[in-house]
Amino acid sequence: MASQTEENYLKALYALSVGKIEVNLSELSAALKVSNPTVNSMVKNLKSQGFVRYEKYKPLSLTEKGRKAAALIVRKHRLTEMYLVEKMGFGWEEVHEIAEQLEHINSPIFFDRMDEIMDHPLVDPHGSPIPDKQGNISEAQYEPLSKFTSGRRVRLTALAHSSKEFLKFLNSRELSLGTEIEIKSIESYDGSMVLSYQNHASETFTQAVCESLLVERIS
Repeated sequence: MASQTEENYLKALYALSVGKIEVNLSELSAALKVSNPTVNSMVKNLKSQGFVRYEKYKPLSLTEKGRKAAALIVRKHRLTEMYLVEKMGFGWEEVHEIAEQLEHINSPIFFDRMDEIMDHPLVDPHGSPIPDKQGNISEAQYEPLSKFTSGRRVRLTALAHSSKEFLKFLNSRELSLGTEIEIKSIESYDGSMVLSYQNHASETFTQAVCESLLVERIS
């Protein structure tokens, strides 16, 4: 069984591995905000346990054992976030820190029961997919809002990132998952968009925000 620190390394490697196979040591160091020597020492430890492939001065990658272990940590985290929002009434901006603590509980039956109570949700409160009990994950192919043209209608389905500051910003604009959006116009100079949704006839969002809003087309 991996320690809490080892689990944090595995989860960080899993996140950095999205869309690619290998990760540089410096990337992992930056993500965890620790020194390269500290990361190097832990990576050697993870390699000895069969979680990663690593050669000195070369990028590293998760083994199948490491990938599954990391995915199951992500599963616990995202299930917890969903439970806190759906069953306990927390805001989606409040749940990350709590889930960070609960994800290290080593009790499969606890999280299986949580999953059952919620009728097996497929995504967390931020639209990120929840891995199944075997560590398999189905990534939905959503597109950033910034890629769409004026006049298009879309539905907000997920977020590219879920920092507390970003979620509070979306709360202030009354924008949540499932919201249907119409693109009223796009500013050619900076790519900002004027959007219409629910009780908001005209709201302007920067290109950076629109790149972080993942949507699906409405026919």
